[in-house]
Amino acid sequence: MSAGVLIVGGGLAGQRCAEALRRGGYEGPVRMICAERHRPYDRPPLSKDVLLAGGSEEPPSLRPAAWYADHDVDLRLGVRATGLHPAARTLAVSDGTHLPYEHLLIATGSRPLTLPGLDAHANVTTLRTVDDAWRLRGAIARGERLAVVGAGFIGQEVAATARTAGAEVTLIEAMPWPLGHLLGPELGRWFADLHRDEGVRVLLDRRIVAVHGDANVAALRLDDQSLVECDHLVVGIGVVPDLAWLDGSGLDPRGVVVDARGATAVPGVFAAGDAAAAFDPVLRRHVPGGHWESAARQGAQAARAMLGGGAAPTPQQSFWSDQYGTRIQQIGNVGLADAVRIDGDPAARDFTAIYTRGDRPVAAVLVGRPHALPDVRRLIAEPARAAA
Repeated sequence: MSAGVLIVGGGLAGQRCAEALRRGGYEGPVRMICAERHRPYDRPPLSKDVLLAGGSEEPPSLRPAAWYADHDVDLRLGVRATGLHPAARTLAVSDGTHLPYEHLLIATGSRPLTLPGLDAHANVTTLRTVDDAWRLRGAIARGERLAVVGAGFIGQEVAATARTAGAEVTLIEAMPWPLGHLLGPELGRWFADLHRDEGVRVLLDRRIVAVHGDANVAALRLDDQSLVECDHLVVGIGVVPDLAWLDGSGLDPRGVVVDARGATAVPGVFAAGDAAAAFDPVLRRHVPGGHWESAARQGAQAARAMLGGGAAPTPQQSFWSDQYGTRIQQIGNVGLADAVRIDGDPAARDFTAIYTRGDRPVAAVLVGRPHALPDVRRLIAEPARAAA
């Protein structure tokens, strides 16, 4: 009997792999191990609806509990990978057992980065799990003053949700502008103004030099010697692949390199989502990590490859964010651009930023214009096809 497919990780990529296997007619064993005690759930709501008082006491599950029994998927919760042994085709797990596999998907996602010296404080949260979100929701509901370190999309979404709920929020960013290194200073200024207009205290180009408090962080000393008092500290300075368990396996724990099918250099082993370093045909290099849409696509693609199928075309890179009731969407590769032009009214939160290289559109950010996305997608795709 075949050892079947073993999915390591209970996130979106692993879930979509399991679904695609059964949808594609795979009848062998499918096992999924999840480090968390919750069945696979959707992570984007963690920085939005889940943080609001009155939110659900259940995680935003991707499938109901009955789905796993109905589709004969052996879901094991509270179990994490501890080592991979490719020669024996076995996975070591935290309960002391070794699980065999014919095909294995690495989909353990990422873990949040933190700052030195903060682990000892009880009121510090990094938002990665639903348990983190519930803990932070309690702080917001109690009216605690929040300091959010890091003005990436997670930090901004937390700030926006908390401020919408009436919390006093300070947003601290080490760079001159929020997301300036990704989207440029013009959009960076717009994001800073967005939060300031909503009453968030935004401190840019500032770094923490000291932490005051004992069991709890009471205040942060910044490099301009200003003091930010807080009751709860949220750290959102980025993530790294959660792959330390791959040490000694021959695969790179900084991001598992995969081909267009999601396959690694190790026979029978695939990777998807934040754990994978997938080839970007536009940038022409392997890029670690990804977003919701790429995790879903890569998980399903790995399943198709396990079933003998080829690689599907890679769509344009894209992601979205919701802040203060406004949908913000990005598509394409901003890093290729040398100029940006604005169509619309940034002050009204209704505009499109078109990024160009020469005269060729290579990326866009849409604010408050979700219905324009198909047209913008085509605008970017046509020159890309012509240049290919």
